Amino acid sequence: MEKLKIAALLDEKHGNLTHWLQSHAAEKWAQGPAGKWTTGQHIIHLIQSTKPLLLGVSLPGFVLRFRFGKANRPSRDYQTIVDRYHEKLAANVGRVSPFSQNMPDTQPDEKEKLIAELTALNRKLNRKMSRFSEAQLDKLVVPHPLMGKMTLREVLLWNAYHTEHHHHILVNKH
Repeated sequence: MEKLKIAALLDEKHGNLTHWLQSHAAEKWAQGPAGKWTTGQHIIHLIQSTKPLLLGVSLPGFVLRFRFGKANRPSRDYQTIVDRYHEKLAANVGRVSPFSQNMPDTQPDEKEKLIAELTALNRKLNRKMSRFSEAQLDKLVVPHPLMGKMTLREVLLWNAYHTEHHHHILVNKH
């Protein structure tokens, strides 16, 4: 998928989540099933998982190549990334990203602030991604805590799906 389509996909998945969050009752923001994350905690998790990705795409390509190497295979497509993510989740049941351990509680009055923060991160991510060439998206790699090394293209596609994944969890739990 070319980067303009990736940007549109990121916008679509984020827009769908944001629309749902804005129509979601504020009093449900801090609620969740017993032992599961609240709505606010899901959004904090998305923020926490987007920040390191944004940091990665903010670095010059030569720094990424020096730190993490370059791809030794073609980038995987969206569906392959989704399938692989589900395989990794199934193999690591109960494992939480290091970015999202000891998840803080959130309150309904934080809803708009956290939605705005996630929105700003996604806008920055799209803007930073646009400076990479199509070839760089397939050659440069970054580490993912669950998936291992991924090309920039793959990790951006993963980010789009990750947003959709948490959106579906939220819709199905409320």
